[in-house]
Amino acid sequence: MNTDVMFSSKTDDWATPQDLFDYLNDKFHFTLDVCADKDNHKCNKYFTKEDNGLKQSWDGVFWMNPPYGKEIGKWVEKAYNEAYKYSTRPDKPYNLGVLLLPARTDTKWFHEYCVKGEVIFIKGRLKFGDGKNSAPFPSMIVVFNGQSSPNYRTLKWCKDSDLTFNQDYKVYNTCDLCVMERSNGKFD
Repeated sequence: MNTDVMFSSKTDDWATPQDLFDYLNDKFHFTLDVCADKDNHKCNKYFTKEDNGLKQSWDGVFWMNPPYGKEIGKWVEKAYNEAYKYSTRPDKPYNLGVLLLPARTDTKWFHEYCVKGEVIFIKGRLKFGDGKNSAPFPSMIVVFNGQSSPNYRTLKWCKDSDLTFNQDYKVYNTCDLCVMERSNGKFD
């Protein structure tokens, strides 16, 4: 097994697959991309590395595909805090955050923050950006819905739906584990 590739830190920037973003954007209507640059931003409003999104206020419906390096825990914590910052203030609009993350269920940030949101594991491996090969790690989507208090009941929005979003994506639930897969197998 080539662990050099699996645990490589040569890059921590993984460009969001456009078809995955488009699918999620149709559902959530993002207003802010919190981790972007001038070439790969997915929303009209976005924060670059120079803007330092960790020091900005994230209001509205935000998309986050953070740098996947050692700082990822800070980004997940920030997303969690920003999504729920108005949850006890009826005079403020709520925030909603959707995160594309490596499925690292053995990490502190997964257990401290992700499990309090809605977690969707993506079956197979994503192809990031214009890459020819799949990523060397599995991925997941985490949704922090600031309209409700954070909780430990994951996957509520999946369980209550008909579990089929459209012809390209299928979400199914088994033993409280939610999986998202692409029907044409592109995520293999």
